[in-house]
Amino acid sequence: MLELIRQLFQIRTCPLPLNSKGITEGKFKVCLEYHIGNCKAPCIGLINEEEYDQQIERIKQIIKGDVSAVNGHLQALMKRYASELRFEEAQKIKEKLDLIARYRSKSVVVNTSVRNVDVFGCSQDDSSIFITYMKVVEGAVVQTYSIELKIRLEEEKESLLSTAVTEIRQRVSSDSPEIIVPFMPDILLDKVKYSVPQRGDRHKLLELATRNAVFFRLERQKKAAEQSKENRTTRNLEKMMKDLHMPAIPLHIECFDNSNIQGESAVAACVVFRNGKPSNREYRHFNIKTVTGPDDFASMEEVISRRYRRMLSENSPLPQLIVIDGGKGQLSSAVKSLDNLGLRGKITVIGIAKKLEEIYFPGDSVPLYLDRNSITLKIIQHLRNEAHRFGINFHRSKRSSKMNSSFLDEIPGIGEKSKNLLLKKFGSLKKMSEASLEELESLLGTKKAAILAAALKN
Repeated sequence: MLELIRQLFQIRTCPLPLNSKGITEGKFKVCLEYHIGNCKAPCIGLINEEEYDQQIERIKQIIKGDVSAVNGHLQALMKRYASELRFEEAQKIKEKLDLIARYRSKSVVVNTSVRNVDVFGCSQDDSSIFITYMKVVEGAVVQTYSIELKIRLEEEKESLLSTAVTEIRQRVSSDSPEIIVPFMPDILLDKVKYSVPQRGDRHKLLELATRNAVFFRLERQKKAAEQSKENRTTRNLEKMMKDLHMPAIPLHIECFDNSNIQGESAVAACVVFRNGKPSNREYRHFNIKTVTGPDDFASMEEVISRRYRRMLSENSPLPQLIVIDGGKGQLSSAVKSLDNLGLRGKITVIGIAKKLEEIYFPGDSVPLYLDRNSITLKIIQHLRNEAHRFGINFHRSKRSSKMNSSFLDEIPGIGEKSKNLLLKKFGSLKKMSEASLEELESLLGTKKAAILAAALKN
């Protein structure tokens, strides 16, 4: 509705204290709003006070739902402009009439004999009553409003409906002479007709308002459930902060895990939790670059250094908590990297040992044992399990790719391009060996297919 009013009328938005004397003496100047066509510049007298007040009255009519009066005025104005051969101005009025037509087409239209009524629908649960108001003008629903009222002890629904009717009609400045309700309120307004229809168009309106009230109730209940869930998450993180003696709530947690088999294909995984939940798009994996052989301590030192050196260089927000999957040795390696980066003491860092689920703190040889049912331990276990799963999947993929690549690299005549085609098509040596010669020939040609088939057979 506001967008419709803005396009139909060029009403000033400036706070200038306009008066006839100031306008006559030229104290005011036009602004950008005039130049872009949003204002008719009453500040310099391009529209007089009477015309401006008429526009304000028409805006009031639209707000009250009476669009037909404005529509009739514009149609008469368009015809006058056309008869005076002022076709450009007539075209502008026609565009405004089209705007009104589009606006009215979006309204719910009922029987046009229902001309000016207020409709109130109700829905109720154990603690509140939900009331939806609809304003109907000339058979169209032009305005809706919903409200929730809490039910106090021994308060009747009739009393709550009376309160809602009075408050909503005052808020929307309604003067409708008829009110449709699902039941009679305990206090009636003077000079207003109340009806509780059982059939016909008025009953259909009441059903529509009631359905809207039910929908409003369900939306409120859904939001309340989401808010309760958020509050529970906040309580859990506050408990975690207390259990781990942290200076801040751990809204951002990162957990690290190493993965290798006898030092081969060494990788590491970093998983990220936001507000106690996994943030999968922020998960990262690392190929170990500077460590030779199965050295988990050195691998952890490298990964922590790479991760937080990059975050510092990019000015990324640091986590409040770092969890290391491992005992005192891996925790010490992580702390060493944090020391080198100047982050010691700025981030809480702990290690979790697998056997007894012990929590280790830097420099403390005595671990912390959390209750098995503690929400803090459950979140840490969730972090550790996610890091382990993510790391193992990456390690498995890397190991498989390495095994396939190393075999194909040893076959003379199978170059890099052929190798990539084979891995993309089959994915593994097993599937390559199960492929027919015709399939290999269609991909590599007769000569290379024969070479590969012989190698796979041997």
